[in-house]
Amino acid sequence: MTGPTPQAPTPTSQLDRTVETLRAAAPAWAGAPIGERIAHLRTLLRRTAEVGPALVDAALAAKGVDGRFAGEEWVGAVAIQARVLRVLIDTLEGIERHGRVPIPASAVSTRPDGQVVVRVTPFDVYDRALFTGWRGEVWLEPEVTLDGLDAALGGFYTKGGAAEPGVSAVMGAGNVACIAPTDAVHKLFVEGKAAVVKLNPVNDYIGPFLERVFADLIDAGCVGVAYGGAGVGEHLVHHPLVTDVHLTGSAATYDAIVYGTGPEGAARKERGERLLDKSITAELGNVSPVIVVPGEWSAGDLRFQAEHIATQMKHNDGFNCNAAKVLVLAAGWAQKEAFLGELRRVLGFLPPRPAYYPGAIERWEAFTASHPDVELLGPVAPGRVPATLLLGVPAGSGHKAFTDEAFCAVTAVVELDADGPQRFLERAVAFANDELTGTLNATILADPGAVAALGGGLDAAVAGLRYGSVGVNMWGGATYALGATVWGGFPAADGEPTPSGVGFVHNGRLIDRPQKSVLWAPFRIRPKPPWFLTHRNGNRAMRHFARFETAPGPLTLARVAAASLRG
Repeated sequence: MTGPTPQAPTPTSQLDRTVETLRAAAPAWAGAPIGERIAHLRTLLRRTAEVGPALVDAALAAKGVDGRFAGEEWVGAVAIQARVLRVLIDTLEGIERHGRVPIPASAVSTRPDGQVVVRVTPFDVYDRALFTGWRGEVWLEPEVTLDGLDAALGGFYTKGGAAEPGVSAVMGAGNVACIAPTDAVHKLFVEGKAAVVKLNPVNDYIGPFLERVFADLIDAGCVGVAYGGAGVGEHLVHHPLVTDVHLTGSAATYDAIVYGTGPEGAARKERGERLLDKSITAELGNVSPVIVVPGEWSAGDLRFQAEHIATQMKHNDGFNCNAAKVLVLAAGWAQKEAFLGELRRVLGFLPPRPAYYPGAIERWEAFTASHPDVELLGPVAPGRVPATLLLGVPAGSGHKAFTDEAFCAVTAVVELDADGPQRFLERAVAFANDELTGTLNATILADPGAVAALGGGLDAAVAGLRYGSVGVNMWGGATYALGATVWGGFPAADGEPTPSGVGFVHNGRLIDRPQKSVLWAPFRIRPKPPWFLTHRNGNRAMRHFARFETAPGPLTLARVAAASLRG
């Protein structure tokens, strides 16, 4: 399969013209009426649907895979982008009608310590049908009170003025097709900035599609698109007319932008001397834990959760910042070996695919060499990374798997000694917070019996996890896909970047001061979620899901449901 032709780097002279155009248009865009913004969002949604089929085909070709993996691209290239747009449309229409974010009083609560929680998913009648039993929340910063909630919602739309004019440089990620465009949407519609999007060479095939989707905003001088590597990015972020930067990428890329490269850059970082004196937000990845609370699971439970975790490991072949990287088990759990056996079976069943992301083979080799007990689950062949377990990695060891994100399908298995589910969960939370690099997302799996035994201990664990997204019985990374739950690293006390970055995107409900997203779901979901890699009809279901998100209605919803039932 031949991949798309790489895009030529954008010449410096063209970059300068683009930024000058954006700067000239920025004041008008900052003051654009809300109705005009809604109209633009509706156009973006319509054009997202129009480019969807060709974009999915281009993504498959670029990754060297066939139609067996199309469901992932229907989600990652189309459905997530559509959801982000739909939630923003609903929010802005509510503000236009009533002057406030359309969050009912019943969706607002406080935790025992007074922290304000806003339920944001499901956000409409279709969501309630699609995600039965799910509850997506945004927890606000502890300083926000119920009396002050309205002041912490709505961004510039509810504050009686226009946005602050500016030009944002958006440094796009190379793994998932929707990241760069949805980051641009955040800058345009949540912050009110004009934006130039620099695409990563790994997936610059999305550029022509992005240009078509954003064509009206490009013509209006509010959006620009740039191609090329580090040199193009460096020119943009340091351009005097660029006011702020957003990056989705690695911590090394962040350091290169903020402090520079080589020994001089390292010395500047040590001194805290920034080379880039601009506001920068970033999402920089994570060593993501999955905490499995010991319980009494049926054979179906074991199989379901093995498929759940295998999907977290191998979705997009593990080239996701939210992929499961450390599996935390109770050493004394009676069903531990049965569960690991199911996980091995599922991982061995999944079809192999090329390791398309640069450096994957080298990273995999480094991780497999870092530990004596390695299990490969799948064929070993040139250019492929089999699902890999590092078994029995001891807590407290400072192992490479705890400090470095593999960014391929490698997962460490850690066993903690603890008496009972409560003590295990306390130890697991402390381990995740103190020994794993990153604050992006974490997952807790607990069956109904364990939840009942834990009582308030489960809520305390969720509150105690210093992660920007926590999933309870649902992949914590799923909050990225919902549009209303925010996505980003847990905020540091001093406001400085953590290893997972700083700031949030996908803030469709315009919550000004978020601390974290929490997604609650049933322990077993029936029918099997179509985004599981083991779903027999997942490609068709995900295609229908993407089409539903671009044009929600009873008929498109029924097609999703019918396809999902054949799992």
